[in-house]
Amino acid sequence: MDPNPAFYPRPIGVSYSTPSPQARRASIDTSTTLVPDTDQDSAYFRALEDANIHLNRPQIQAVRHGKGPLLTLAGAGCGKTTVLAARAGYLMAMRDVPASSILLVTFTSKAAAEMKLRIAGLPGVRPAAARAVQARTFHSFALAMLRHHGVQDEVFGETQAQHTVMKMMLRQLGLSEAFQPESLLSALSAWKAEGRSADELPETVREESDAKRAMLAYEAWKQERGKMDFDDILLRASVLLRDPDVLQPLQRRFSYIMVDEFQDTNALQYEMVQRLAARHRNLMVVGDDDQTIYTFNGARQESILEFDKVYKDAKVITLDINYRSDARILGLGSNIVAKNVHRRSKRLAAAGHEGLPPQFATPSGPEEEAAHIVTHLLGQVEEGQLRYRDIAILHRTASGSRSIFEQLIMRDVPFIQYGAGAVFYDQTLIRPLMDHLRLSLNPRRMESIPSTLGPLYVSREAGMEWIMREEKQQAKKYPLIHLSRWDRLRDFQREQVKERIRLIRSLSTMKPAYAIQEMRRVFYDKYLESGDTGAWTHYKETMQESLEELETAAKRFDTVEAFVSFADELSERHRQMESLRREEDSDAVRLMTIHRAKGLEFPCVYWIGASEGILPHSSALHSELPEDRRAGAAPTAAVDNDAALEEERRLAYVAVTRAKELLYITSPASNHGKPAAVSRFLLEAYGVTPPEASKPETRRTSFGQPKGASGYGSRVSGGAPTSSVATRVSSRSGPGSAAARTTSSVAGSRTEPRISVPVWKCTDDACKAWMRRDTTGGRRKAAAGTDTPPVCPLCSSPMTEGTRSIPAR
Repeated sequence: MDPNPAFYPRPIGVSYSTPSPQARRASIDTSTTLVPDTDQDSAYFRALEDANIHLNRPQIQAVRHGKGPLLTLAGAGCGKTTVLAARAGYLMAMRDVPASSILLVTFTSKAAAEMKLRIAGLPGVRPAAARAVQARTFHSFALAMLRHHGVQDEVFGETQAQHTVMKMMLRQLGLSEAFQPESLLSALSAWKAEGRSADELPETVREESDAKRAMLAYEAWKQERGKMDFDDILLRASVLLRDPDVLQPLQRRFSYIMVDEFQDTNALQYEMVQRLAARHRNLMVVGDDDQTIYTFNGARQESILEFDKVYKDAKVITLDINYRSDARILGLGSNIVAKNVHRRSKRLAAAGHEGLPPQFATPSGPEEEAAHIVTHLLGQVEEGQLRYRDIAILHRTASGSRSIFEQLIMRDVPFIQYGAGAVFYDQTLIRPLMDHLRLSLNPRRMESIPSTLGPLYVSREAGMEWIMREEKQQAKKYPLIHLSRWDRLRDFQREQVKERIRLIRSLSTMKPAYAIQEMRRVFYDKYLESGDTGAWTHYKETMQESLEELETAAKRFDTVEAFVSFADELSERHRQMESLRREEDSDAVRLMTIHRAKGLEFPCVYWIGASEGILPHSSALHSELPEDRRAGAAPTAAVDNDAALEEERRLAYVAVTRAKELLYITSPASNHGKPAAVSRFLLEAYGVTPPEASKPETRRTSFGQPKGASGYGSRVSGGAPTSSVATRVSSRSGPGSAAARTTSSVAGSRTEPRISVPVWKCTDDACKAWMRRDTTGGRRKAAAGTDTPPVCPLCSSPMTEGTRSIPAR
């Protein structure tokens, strides 16, 4: 008996007969045929060809561009780095532009270094000329300018150190319980990205006033010690550029300016570029409005959309030949983003290596999703199809990686998690609840006491100092009891300490999920609400998601002891695997948010959480600002729902177009215990109008197939839904062959029990659809009491009786 399949060629809700989106094949013409030897610049292109650089038609147009503004729309994987480097070489070789007159600005040191390397590798470019080209990040250029004009302040760029200082400022101002340091720093950064100083922050309401006091204290701390952070570097450089004596020499020196990743520029960076280019207007910007996904960092899509309105004589060239992805993968991505209204119209053509069409699955929830993905990728590696390093797993939000993170660790899969903080159970919001559970098992676990003091409205530092002093006098089974005799607490607080100890004693006898619910009911939700200050701290929706995620995780365990042991083991294993992060070339799976994946590419990509409420994120569907766009917003800021949804769609586009040959997309049918429909972005890409997000049909009967879903589900006469219909990936389908593997439902748990059930099977070998037979005497019984073979709802072939193994649940 074949195991149940994991991946399918269409998303749930899309008819099997619907053709897959497919990008058109790109023209094979390159400079070899497009630039004849009779052209004056043919020698340059022949030299490029000798170096195995064959440019296509729009690339040639961009490279040849001379004076004046140029907007180059560079679709995903369309060779923009090659064009930027080749144009720098062209300017030097064919336009006699001195190398030192070329300024190439990008966003990361890695990208700047790669650009220098590419330019140095061009034929005819001498090493000295390659070094003379100024390929820099915005911050590097700004810092060099400040240093040249005598600014000697030390760069204060270490994130953890910044958090420590802000935390110290909050403590001194008595605001430790009101604000999260990282939230204030993000808000301050977003404010400065608009070219404004901390002095100009609003203070119309109490929370704004308190936040401003903390931010100004942070600014004063830096100023007193001669330090500046990365935002200060740009802000101070921008002010300096307003001085004609500073600006004019730079304008004379840099006669050609090129800006990479232009869609990521914020208002301050764009202003700097405009000032530098104002004298000669030889400004080339390269970017993709479809990849504007950093608006929370101040990125402005309008920079690209309105460039030729600001520079009315600008030439616009579209690099539309993708060298990265399979035509089916690219077609899906293009169909997704094409639904956006606020974008420049473009359709990419495929010139990449052929892979497989995108594959889809609808697991019951994140746990099953993670288990199937890890089993599947282990199969790919074991069969020699891929190495771990060829695989990336992309997720929408940090909390969305909890299940896959656990599966990877517990099943000993090497992986690198980019941008990760603490293990989920050790995060600031979750740690107090976990530590209460830990204390219920061992009340003298001293390292678990500090995080429990906040929910008692007791200062951590002062409270622990008192407890430890009293412990030296007389140790107690429950050290927390010392607080009941602390004269700094009021009578009601001392009574709360005793009540909390009674609760802690009872937790170990409860089911873990119920224990968490009970703590939330008794004290934790009230504590979070009392400390909530709107836009400056954890946001209510984010807190709710994280706490629901914790309850979901806890439901897998029967005892508090088992749950705590699992969380502790996870933290320990994670510490052991941290060394992998320092080895960029290590053979490890890459786990990251979609934001982090931008600009990268992988042979195989798993995009997880492609469901309504995850991507698009629930906050983008309502009147609240999404989690990652709130940092610099005023507390009363409202979301532009259309803009938020379009950015979510761009995120989906970025996720899809990271894949070169293999793309697997999973849409869990539930999220935090609530039904979740397949992401509207997937349905739209196949021409299906999404049903109302609030009414998803997600009752399941087998992995990957919600009951009654159109396309894979079927309906019999009278409208009653049958059990699900499923297709399977053939065991001969190459890299997808591991799709038929079974898996344990949770790491370390027993293998999921299965039962054999009667089914109808399609007789067409190419289809392999099936659905459960009704053997209870109900529908589809003929008068004689025998089943009537149905017609396959997918391919209309006859069906025949058979059996199938499915999960017992």
